[in-house]
Amino acid sequence: NEELEIDLQRLFGALIQRAWMIIAATIICALVTLGATQFLITPQYESTAMFYVNNGSLSVGGTSLSLSSSDISVSKSLVDSYIVILKTRETLNDVADYAEVDRSYAELKAMITASAVNDTEIFQVVVTSDDPAEAEKIADAISYLLPKRIANIVEGTSAEIVDHAVKPSSPSSPNVMKNTILGAMIGFIFAVGAICIYEIFNTLIRSEEDIEQCCSYPVLTVVPDMRTQSKGGYYQYAPVNLPGRRGKKKKNQKKQIATGENELSFVGSNLGFAASEAYKMLGTKVQFSFADEQDNHVICVSSSLPGEGKSLTAINLAHSLSQLNKKVLLVDCDLRKPTMAQKLGIKQEPGLSNHLVRQCEITQTIQRLKLSATSSIDVVPAGDIPPNATELLSSDRMARMIETLRDAYDVIILDLPPVKEVSDALVVTNIADGVVLVARENYCDRPLLSASVKQVEFVNAKIMGIVLNCSRE
Repeated sequence: NEELEIDLQRLFGALIQRAWMIIAATIICALVTLGATQFLITPQYESTAMFYVNNGSLSVGGTSLSLSSSDISVSKSLVDSYIVILKTRETLNDVADYAEVDRSYAELKAMITASAVNDTEIFQVVVTSDDPAEAEKIADAISYLLPKRIANIVEGTSAEIVDHAVKPSSPSSPNVMKNTILGAMIGFIFAVGAICIYEIFNTLIRSEEDIEQCCSYPVLTVVPDMRTQSKGGYYQYAPVNLPGRRGKKKKNQKKQIATGENELSFVGSNLGFAASEAYKMLGTKVQFSFADEQDNHVICVSSSLPGEGKSLTAINLAHSLSQLNKKVLLVDCDLRKPTMAQKLGIKQEPGLSNHLVRQCEITQTIQRLKLSATSSIDVVPAGDIPPNATELLSSDRMARMIETLRDAYDVIILDLPPVKEVSDALVVTNIADGVVLVARENYCDRPLLSASVKQVEFVNAKIMGIVLNCSRE
């Protein structure tokens, strides 16, 4: 059973961050209830008549009773009896005739309420109607007929009028202020509740703390969202002069970068300051991860899902390491959906798959790529898409190729397919020295990253850490 952890500090922060939503919901609901109260609800008017229970010598049927005027409980009993008499069909029919209103017995009964006033011998009759004049006429009719009706039924007692009914000058309901405040409270509670529920059940990774909650590996670096200008992550619109791709006109270049068509602007010296520093930090941490081990290393870069930026991370990691005077080889091992050649503007074939099926030697697939004035790397593209990618990557020829290339390069970076999409990544990690997992903010969720980590651990691969990509904090 999975445990649901509620971070109160995070909830409070989310409420503060979305305070505008709470305010907007409060105002909107208040305005809606205000409009509904004023335009959709028919105003109701109340006219009230008050009576005093006069009990002396009481005779009901053949029984005579002597009652004390201070006996409150008996007075209450009389009040209840008078209310029953008031709401009888005969009484209300007489009231309708006397008041000259076109109301049925059921309608009149629903319009009339009667009750004792603070447990005294006084009771009041309240008539509610959407017509103030009608309410007054019905209340006046009750004031005239009810005492007579009581005197005829209950001998020795009477009901005296204390306060005559008057025509109401303002509606008793709806209460505009009360309904508006109630609507504002409902909007406030709904907005706060919706935000809290969303925060509790939203498992997307949104910070370094989220990664720390779902796995025990460190966050190697936080790469800003490079398609926005916030936090220095914005890609520069500098011309890109790389082999294999002709330059674009300046008037079209901005459009291509903004839509993500020109992936070359997401690489190397074209990065914004914050993104460039993030990748430099990644390269430094990767280098120090092997401080006490051999000089030649194979590093795998993967992610849980496609679209998390693993390929760009692999490219920029290679660029960062090359700036540290490392001879770097970048290999596209995503044989099902290769993207490296397109991102770097190089030829797709011959590539890795062609070498693994013995169509060419590995040296024939290597292409030199200059990423900046001080940085160049070698790249092996994926090659032709094969029908048996898993078998090729797990073959002895693949393992021998990696061991051969170790002697020629300081660092070999393998761009692997997503861990949770296919098994290709797992069959390669056992020949590598370390694995870097990329998690994209607000894209990958915590359970998915945790499952990916467990899968990599299952094949006894060394996880070096996590890269939080596309961060907007």
